[in-house]
Amino acid sequence: MPKAILLVHAGAGQVPENTPKDEEADCKGALQSALAAGYKILHNGGNSLDAIEAAIKIMEDFPLFNAGKGAIIANSGQCELDAGIMEGKNKKAGAVANITIAKNPISVARAVLENTEYVLLSNIGANKFAQEYDLEIVEPSYFYTPRSLEKLRQAKEDEANIMPTKLGTVGAVALDKEGNLAAGTSTGGSRSNKRFGRIGDSAIIGAGNYADNKTCAVSCTGYGEIFIRNVIAYDIAALMEYKGLTLEESANKAIHSKLPKDSGGLIALDKDGNYAMPYNTAGMRRGYITTSGESETFIYE
Repeated sequence: MPKAILLVHAGAGQVPENTPKDEEADCKGALQSALAAGYKILHNGGNSLDAIEAAIKIMEDFPLFNAGKGAIIANSGQCELDAGIMEGKNKKAGAVANITIAKNPISVARAVLENTEYVLLSNIGANKFAQEYDLEIVEPSYFYTPRSLEKLRQAKEDEANIMPTKLGTVGAVALDKEGNLAAGTSTGGSRSNKRFGRIGDSAIIGAGNYADNKTCAVSCTGYGEIFIRNVIAYDIAALMEYKGLTLEESANKAIHSKLPKDSGGLIALDKDGNYAMPYNTAGMRRGYITTSGESETFIYE
């Protein structure tokens, strides 16, 4: 495989058979825009944290993904957003959970990483922190779209739907010229009408994302509770460090051997530029870009 410097994903899940072709094209276009934004930073000597933040912000702003604008709506009537970010050099991390007023939760997570002694801030505390650091604040209604409101209506009619049914959580992993890895993930949650206060794997370091320069950077997507219980992102790094498995072997083992079918997927990048993008659902929106700027995006195999 070609060596990659940046991977992105926009969720793994069940793909409705009637998904319009133009919608798939728009989603691939958003992935390409995210890859291009991150690549520009890396190509010009920027660091991996800057690259993944830039890539994820573009995907948070895209209304067809379940992150930022267009996030699913909880049964509280609000969008409660989670995000996490980690760098592999010093293994510092930052995360926010159930934040409701920050336009780009990934930027708030990064501010936690860089400006506090903490890893995870939630809800009122996360909102106040975002305001204190002059990050872009929006009205909670900013996140609503006709699609997310319709999904909420449908979900209230079908309380039995507990598994994710649509792609959407976003994430990125990157490797910069200094050899530093970074990973980030951002989401609106597992499903429309989720119980308010629920926190998924995107905000849990080691479950939804992880980075260590010795091994790899990982960003996960899918049914968050399963990823938390199995500590999937860290598990891949551990398999590489302690068992000597390759990135591809470790990622495939985590997704295809450790998790039940239809749980989700992940993107992973190691210190040498090798990458893996396994999933056990019907599809996963994903893509990569190489050191030479060549890129590919996919939804299915």
